[in-house]
Amino acid sequence: MKKDIIIPEVENVFLAVVQEWSDDFMEKVWYAYLVNDSDYLIESVMVVSKAFGTIDGEMKKTSLLRHAFVAVPPVSVVKIEMIDKSVLVLNNEFMVTFFIGDKLYDKKFIFKAHSIHEDFVEEVPILFVDGVIVR
Repeated sequence: MKKDIIIPEVENVFLAVVQEWSDDFMEKVWYAYLVNDSDYLIESVMVVSKAFGTIDGEMKKTSLLRHAFVAVPPVSVVKIEMIDKSVLVLNNEFMVTFFIGDKLYDKKFIFKAHSIHEDFVEEVPILFVDGVIVR
């Protein structure tokens, strides 16, 4: 029976974290973006994020944050959330679920601890700014 279940693979949809100036904090902060670099409209998008890991030998985890988007057009981006600098030392996980037509897709994206850093930036497609990408 398991062989009859077809799990579609997520392609050309990924996450990027970009550093931007914030007038509220008067410094640069990291923002997570969902990038739809496909030719398809993705609908009923749900993003659940959390951070987890070890700090000074003690296990830490944040609460879950949930975000919903009705649709993300082809070749576009949507800003998900700000990532506080205190959780950059943790693994930052984003579980993304969406529909393309009548098929359900989901994928877990993890920014490993300390990977959200200026040393690991590359140009983010569509945004054309430097950021850290997880595919």
